[in-house]
Amino acid sequence: MSARGKRRDDEDHVSEGDAPPKKTFRKDSDETDEIVVCEISKNRKVIVRNWQGKIVVDIREFYVKDGKQMPGKKGISLSLDQWNVLRNHVDEIDKAVDENSLGD
Repeated sequence: MSARGKRRDDEDHVSEGDAPPKKTFRKDSDETDEIVVCEISKNRKVIVRNWQGKIVVDIREFYVKDGKQMPGKKGISLSLDQWNVLRNHVDEIDKAVDENSLGD
C-alpha cells in the first residue's frame, strides 16, 4: 500500500476523551463574509463563508504562511444543499460510528 493510502495519526487528532472542539464565532477582517464556526483541532476549522456568491460550509486544514493562517488543499466545501443532506443524516452517521467502535 502506498503512503498516500495510509492514514497517519496526527498529534492534533481529537479522540473521544479529549475536550470538545473550540468554538469561535467571529468574522476575519481580511476575508469578507467568513465566519469561523469551530476549530476542530489545531490546524482544522469549520468555516461558513460566501464563495462566488454562494454560501458554503468549508471544513479544511490550514497552514501558517508569513504568520497568517492560510487554507490548505485538504478539505471540502459543501453547498447548502450538500450541508443539509449531511446534517439530516447525522443520526445514521453516529449509529455507524458507534457500531464500528464496539471492537475498539
